[in-house]
Amino acid sequence: MKLLRILFLILAISAFNNLNAQDNVLTSYNIFDLQFVTETAISPDGKMIAYVLFAPRPFTDDPGTDYRHLYVYDIASGKSNAIITDKGTLFSLQWSPDSKSILFRSVRGDVKTMQVYQINASGGTPKALTSWDQSISQFQLSPDGKILAFVSTDGQVQRKKDLLARGFDAEIYEEEWLHLNLYLQDINSKEPRKLTSSITVFDFAWSPDGKQILAQLAERNLVDDSYMFKRIYVIDPKTGAKTKVVDNPGKLSNIAWSPDNKHIAFVAGVDITDPVSGSLFIADVTNPKPFNELRNYSLGFIGSVDAITWKDAKTVVYSSEEGVDKTLREQTIDGKESKLVIEGGKVVFGNFSYNNGIAAFSGNTPVHPGELYTYNFQNGELKKLTDHNPWLSGIKLAKQEKITYKARDGLEIEAVLMYPLNFEEGKRYPLIAYIHGGPEAAEQNGWNTNYGKWGQVAAAKDYFGFFPNYRSSSGRGVEFSKLGFGDLAAGEFDDVIDGIDYLIDKGCVDGKKVGIGGGSYGGYFAAWGATKHTERFAAAVCFVGIGNQISKRNTTDIPYEDYYVHWGIWTYENYELVYDRSPVKYAHLSKTPTLVLHGKEDPRVHPSQGLEVYRALKVHGSAPVRLIWYPGQGHGNSKNTSRLDYAVRTMEWFDYYLKSDKPKDKMPDKYIDFIIDVE
Repeated sequence: MKLLRILFLILAISAFNNLNAQDNVLTSYNIFDLQFVTETAISPDGKMIAYVLFAPRPFTDDPGTDYRHLYVYDIASGKSNAIITDKGTLFSLQWSPDSKSILFRSVRGDVKTMQVYQINASGGTPKALTSWDQSISQFQLSPDGKILAFVSTDGQVQRKKDLLARGFDAEIYEEEWLHLNLYLQDINSKEPRKLTSSITVFDFAWSPDGKQILAQLAERNLVDDSYMFKRIYVIDPKTGAKTKVVDNPGKLSNIAWSPDNKHIAFVAGVDITDPVSGSLFIADVTNPKPFNELRNYSLGFIGSVDAITWKDAKTVVYSSEEGVDKTLREQTIDGKESKLVIEGGKVVFGNFSYNNGIAAFSGNTPVHPGELYTYNFQNGELKKLTDHNPWLSGIKLAKQEKITYKARDGLEIEAVLMYPLNFEEGKRYPLIAYIHGGPEAAEQNGWNTNYGKWGQVAAAKDYFGFFPNYRSSSGRGVEFSKLGFGDLAAGEFDDVIDGIDYLIDKGCVDGKKVGIGGGSYGGYFAAWGATKHTERFAAAVCFVGIGNQISKRNTTDIPYEDYYVHWGIWTYENYELVYDRSPVKYAHLSKTPTLVLHGKEDPRVHPSQGLEVYRALKVHGSAPVRLIWYPGQGHGNSKNTSRLDYAVRTMEWFDYYLKSDKPKDKMPDKYIDFIIDVE
């Protein structure tokens, strides 16, 4: 048996190599060779950049999450040094004030909880700075480097511990949560001092002078509170006294101190119904004002602000989504308009770090995943510093571009369009519409290939890839993001249909060979397309998607977010409308072969939603349907084997129904012959 297994592995590797070598295209398998930069942090002296490299877990290792390695880029020499490359993960990079060491969170060795570690910038063995019983969710070193502040819980109450010790392990749903407390610990001590209690700390930041701590606080440590009910406070690190400085009415994301300790910049929603925390505000902490008296610096801005920092005491630097592009801008406190620093179309990036006139970030383009980039504010130079995927230079990649089209009501919609690799003018091709989740999210004109997004893998098989930013998406301003409020899957989905028709009318897409897929809200749209609009889709992939809005609203962990920013009503107020926007209502119409996939531990969209879609289609539809459970996975897959299964299985589903001549009343083999060793 062992000999046969070895022989199979040899044959599989040979087949894998041949597959990869054939035409030098990207496959579902070698996307798991992609490495990309995630976090960045510039040293205080401006000479080095620490960054985290996402490294795929080899399938020869035990199944699990991917690895995250630590590198340091030396700006003078232009070289990257690998500091930590073991089989682990690390997060939350921060430099020591003297630029000699790097702090991070990690689970290491025999310690099973996430703790704070410190390592010399030149390498060595990480040193544990904390030994807390519970995992640490956030930390930050004080400006003078003497005090480590971190957020964690106290652990289970004694009565719960006693019950567990006696074998009574009943869980009391949403009543056993513990506050995330803020603790202060002398950097040379192991005895933290508890600074907060009876309130949860979701985020915090030391003031530059170390005399205050800015914090996002909420009454409970529940997911809905983290979405909707965080408010901004200043905490005295000596006494723990809390003062509310901003009573924002809805969503809240990034916060940042000005260098002179006088102002804070923050990103928030404009009101309780704003689905996107995407507007920039600045508040004077020495003279707090009501939220409605603060200036919204994004008023009229056709975009969504995300990451922020301060360039100087009068100037905020921020990145933003603007349609399918990402930009970097500056805004002075008294300035009428922002200044464009990095224009759209150059590079797509997320959070960035800033120091000494240099911004560092992970940037991606249509032909390359995230690498380390810098932008020099003095000379305007944008530089790509690393290349962790040199093998991609030998891979043929398809053309990708931004497109705009008019929806049926005249609204302009933006999308990313990826062409078939071997595209020929005048020829029609199958199309896969990839629908993003949220819906308060946006597709960018950058790297669009990963385990859950078919991108270049589908293009190599000569599919069009269509990535629409339908109404309700972020990146187009507050008004645009609110267009789906109380009217889910109506105009939103029409935008998808209208984009597909736009491409059909151009003569490049075969209208009889259109597939649709996505996760979360994208999975909802896939199920909606397979039922309500079944005549338009020849195949659908519904991942962690919604099937029944009535039961979904009663099982999700974000019922208030769903109410405030999406529906505006509770189900009992208009039962018929809520059910009308549920794919299961139209399952009897379905003629679309549908693949349903769901994590069995999903808290956001309960796994029963996948079951409802499957059962309704199985009983009432007239097309093949299959349900795949992923044990141990939540709202998206984190385990490498589950990710590979998803990538291969979904692509095979589209190939079977959109490209093959096989009988459409049948299904692909339920078992996949993986061409790698996954045991």
